[in-house]
Amino acid sequence: MPLVTPLSADHNLETKELAEFFNETLGFCPNSVLTMQHRPAISKAFINLNKAVMANEGRVTSALKRMIAWVSSNATGCRYCQAHAIRAAERYGAEQEQLDNIWDYRTHPAFSEAERAALDFSLQATQVPNGVDESIKKRLYEHWNEGEIVEMLGVISLFGYLNRWNDSMGTSIEDGAVESGEKHLGKHGWEKGKHQ
Repeated sequence: MPLVTPLSADHNLETKELAEFFNETLGFCPNSVLTMQHRPAISKAFINLNKAVMANEGRVTSALKRMIAWVSSNATGCRYCQAHAIRAAERYGAEQEQLDNIWDYRTHPAFSEAERAALDFSLQATQVPNGVDESIKKRLYEHWNEGEIVEMLGVISLFGYLNRWNDSMGTSIEDGAVESGEKHLGKHGWEKGKHQ
């Protein structure tokens, strides 16, 4: 049981309209957003932030942004966000070989050095205490410009919020997210955990 029960998708019409964004990214409105509707200002602000963070303005692809989100969610242990991130990566065209080997991004040939630098940045920025150092900075600047680094840190920070929200809330996980989690992450022990 989640800490707070999600409200109906029709509870707040402004949120419902904004949440159509998630039909593209996930194929459904997340229960986390439905729970945020208990305070509609939070749900609306969150959706607008999500849309801004996930907009593509440089070379950081939608698929890579979702893999960055997965690395961040994996580091925090939020199974809900792990499944959502891998599902969105899948829906945004991540290569099957990358989806199958996301756990081994550091060594698997399906990942470029630029992607490895971005994913290592995600891991180090997610850790507490933060692990971003001169080495990470140097690697990032070998492949990415400042605007792209801002986009990446936007994703990492957004998922810091989501990881905290969903793991604390025990948000019930949706069937589509479970399907993607089991398909791509199950062989490495992913399960719903508290997100029944």
